Amino acid sequence: MRNLKDLTYGIVGLGIMGGSIAKAIRQNILCRSDASGKILACNRSTACLIQARADGVVDETFTTERVQEMLPKCDLLYVCLYPHATLDFLKENKQFFKSGAIVTDISGVKGIFEKELPSILRDDVDFIIGHPMAGGEKEGYVNSKAEFFINHNYILCEQSFNKKENLDLMRDFIAEIGFSRITETSCDTHDYKIGFTSQLCHVIASALVESAQDPEITAFGGGSFEDLTRIAMINAPLWTELFISNKEKLVEHIENFEKQMDIFKRAIRDKDSETLKAILEDTREKRLQMGSIRTVRK
Repeated sequence: MRNLKDLTYGIVGLGIMGGSIAKAIRQNILCRSDASGKILACNRSTACLIQARADGVVDETFTTERVQEMLPKCDLLYVCLYPHATLDFLKENKQFFKSGAIVTDISGVKGIFEKELPSILRDDVDFIIGHPMAGGEKEGYVNSKAEFFINHNYILCEQSFNKKENLDLMRDFIAEIGFSRITETSCDTHDYKIGFTSQLCHVIASALVESAQDPEITAFGGGSFEDLTRIAMINAPLWTELFISNKEKLVEHIENFEKQMDIFKRAIRDKDSETLKAILEDTREKRLQMGSIRTVRK
């Protein structure tokens, strides 16, 4: 098996996630005295590339016009773009990937990859569908941190064409950069569960902010509003794409949530304290059970 410390890593899109991955590689893998690996980065704007070089995070930088010079050098390539932009990138650059390379993504939807990848990839390039469940609400390389990944969960969606040795290498890599849990599942299950645990939460947080009738109402905040709406400081283009790309599953979750809101509304309106108390007691028990669930690495 190839050694992680000797690989050449490529990052396409040096934003908050791409930057965090690069920093985690530098701090946790290429920090060793015997490491011979490198980190290469490509980005549309050059300001973050200049900063990443100055920080000592990346070894070489490439503009998007020069990405075809970078790709043949990369043993493990992260494409940190929006979902459809990732697919477009793979189509446009498939002939430039290094033979034997592992290519992976960070996208929050997976069904579109399972559908499109077989017609895109070369046989000698292994695309491993993945989703690092970490990050921050602010954008850009300037807000990237290697520490985002510590004790977080990483989702892998193994495909029939993935090579065992590449999956094993990817699992080792994920653990090395800080993730404590790896969840392995299908693309369909990923999109259903992420539709609930991530996308629905962003919809609810955004709707709560939009529902405020008084712009000064937060002067009376005690933490609950702030906790619930942190994720409403949202990257609008990205989350619009994620919502629509997973529309069937997300709409189903929204409709189920609406049913629960109606139950709460009726109980409160009708002063039905027994029903309300029973719901809240059930909610507490369910949340305690949810908190005890941890998916471990296989």
